[in-house]
Amino acid sequence: MDASAAKIIFFGNGPLADYTLKTLEPHFNIIFHARTKSDLQQAAKLKLQNPDAHGVLASFGVLIKSDFLQLFEPEGILNLHPSKLPEYRGASPIETAILAGDSDFSYSIMKLAKAMDAGPIYHQATLENLPLDKDTIYHDLATAGAKWLTTNLSSLPTPTPQDDTKATFTAKLDKSMSLIQPEAFPAATILRQIVAYQGFPKPKYTFFGKTCIILKAHVLRVTDILCEAAGMNGNTDSPLMLKCSDRNFIVIDQLQPEGKKPMDARSFLNGYGKNHQK
Repeated sequence: MDASAAKIIFFGNGPLADYTLKTLEPHFNIIFHARTKSDLQQAAKLKLQNPDAHGVLASFGVLIKSDFLQLFEPEGILNLHPSKLPEYRGASPIETAILAGDSDFSYSIMKLAKAMDAGPIYHQATLENLPLDKDTIYHDLATAGAKWLTTNLSSLPTPTPQDDTKATFTAKLDKSMSLIQPEAFPAATILRQIVAYQGFPKPKYTFFGKTCIILKAHVLRVTDILCEAAGMNGNTDSPLMLKCSDRNFIVIDQLQPEGKKPMDARSFLNGYGKNHQK
């Protein structure tokens, strides 16, 4: 980092913040990282002492009041939000996009406003055909947004107001969502729930009386099984499967019994499955 690098007061928690900060740190002087509501008092003091410091936020989860926002005018606090606003405002934009079946994922750099995710937009971009992996999506969006900030923070464009009439909203995830129900949904939907709920609320299913967190899985179509039986193609070497409402299967690749370490499906069956049969 250059000794003359621009100063940043950073606000954020969780994977989006972690990946954003990792990209920013080599290029800027991060003078403070606010993680909680109680940190805002120190952040305000530092901003007054360093009037040239920029504010950057990624997944902070704390309501910031108007008097605090005023400290960063006219530029404002720059919020890296992982959606193409005004779509997917709120607490779970990436998870909601995964559950909706999206394969393209976007980020927006906006000026933080008192209303949730409603501030004007400095920049937006879409990353196409990302893999169905939650951590990868978080990483790629945060890294791309932070790289844009690295290049443009010193000369920001004029932000563009959002069209509030096109806004859609996301809800907080909660623990009631964690128990998956394969009999009620198609396999593709169940797989997206498993991916979206990684980390929290953690996708769970009970095998042999043991509640497990499903860490990795994939879809096996019934047509693939029929082809395998006919000696054509496919792969049924999958020891732990859940039949879904569309008659296709979720194949469990890795899981974690509560209170135990992660393991592959074969190891789980060799232990818990055999013990259950005794």
